[in-house]
Amino acid sequence: MFLALLLASVLASATAWAVEFSLKDTQGKTMNLADARGKFVVVNFWATWCPPCREEIPELIRFHDTHQAKDAVVWGVSYEKVDSARLAKFVDEQMISYPVLPMNPGQPSPFGAIRGLPTTVLVAPDGSVARTHLGGITHEMIERYMREWCQTPAGKEIKVCR
Repeated sequence: MFLALLLASVLASATAWAVEFSLKDTQGKTMNLADARGKFVVVNFWATWCPPCREEIPELIRFHDTHQAKDAVVWGVSYEKVDSARLAKFVDEQMISYPVLPMNPGQPSPFGAIRGLPTTVLVAPDGSVARTHLGGITHEMIERYMREWCQTPAGKEIKVCR
């Protein structure tokens, strides 16, 4: 009986985080999706040359700053070939408070094809993909997607889903 429970536990944890995603941010820190277990992770694919991407940055900053201490974080994946000094300057100028992870657009995404920019993938606390959104996104849209995944009514505090 104990062996069966142990095996079930191992299988459940192995399948819950099927998406492996690891990149270094602009500061050189390795960010692993599995390390964010228990929180939502907003993975936003964008580029410095993309007008809708630039427009959503203040929304992503506001979302990250509101949620990072409790239930969600934002990771900005710079999906372009850009000089690291230029990217760092852009991040500073925009006052981006969330980690920015450079990724070569030739590198395959663990979430499937990136069909356009911006593309946002909302990873749920259990590691599953809760939602993929193509186009600009707002703070309110992300919160709505979280509520839908958690089945939390509007107006109620979003808690990390059990």
